[in-house]
Amino acid sequence: MTPIAPLITSFLREHLLVEQGCSPHTCETYAHAFRLLFIFASQRLGIRPSQICLEQIDATLTLSFLAHIEKQRSNSAATRNGRLAAIKAFMRYVEFRVPSALAQARQIHAYRWKTP
Repeated sequence: MTPIAPLITSFLREHLLVEQGCSPHTCETYAHAFRLLFIFASQRLGIRPSQICLEQIDATLTLSFLAHIEKQRSNSAATRNGRLAAIKAFMRYVEFRVPSALAQARQIHAYRWKTP
């Protein structure tokens, strides 16, 4: 199992900010999306957020998270799409660093945007 903490840290602090030149606001928005995802995943999996591994953020969990933020948190389709954009961007980043996650990334990239 691949710990997700080092990957998400380098994605937010180095890749988005330095390599992609994203604004601090974009980085904070993406960080918030992952904060919500990790809270959801830790509750669903019964583990602490620090124990989440990359392989656990699969297609089923991701779809459940997106449904959760729409239904339980009453987020709009636009907000859901923003969270999905963060997850897809992270999975593109992961593709080059964890080749064993290619199939997992492909499943997540297949998700469609919801029409607002």
